[in-house]
Amino acid sequence: MSGTASPFPDRIELTGEGLVLRDWTEADLPAMPGLFDHPDIAYWTPIVSPFDDAAARTRLERARKLRAEGVAVLLAVTLDGGAPLGEVMLRRAPEGTEIGYAIGPAHRGQGLAVRAVRVMAAYAAGQLGASQVILELEAENAASIAVAAKAGFERLDVPLIEGEEKGRPYALQTWGLTLL
Repeated sequence: MSGTASPFPDRIELTGEGLVLRDWTEADLPAMPGLFDHPDIAYWTPIVSPFDDAAARTRLERARKLRAEGVAVLLAVTLDGGAPLGEVMLRRAPEGTEIGYAIGPAHRGQGLAVRAVRVMAAYAAGQLGASQVILELEAENAASIAVAAKAGFERLDVPLIEGEEKGRPYALQTWGLTLL
């Protein structure tokens, strides 16, 4: 995406696939540790661990800052606009429009990640004019690979993204979904 793209709106609420993706609010702070303070999330994502009340406050502030800067949108995944069940993120970067997600451990196995990714991809196409969205996933993360495949993404023939985070090396595959 071009650096001249307009900033994200102040408020976003997306509906579809039986979900409501909405802005995080102060009222969500007590629920966030239950969603994000989990070994799987600590291992597979850049989300801070342990994830406590202070981390929740920092994440909410970071979400607001990234939105204001036009870099990313972090939305709560809900069924009806109420209790958050996880998060979906859309980030605009030079390498593409990236989607990320984390579903709380108590809410997995319901197709929430697949549905949230589809709704966010539709937003990227319709509101941002993105022609493709990407996911960056570790090959060993079988659950995320399954989400990518179920959401219609295909692994792209591009070099792995290698790095280190939280003291461990990683190699990310890039998966893409072409938007019409």
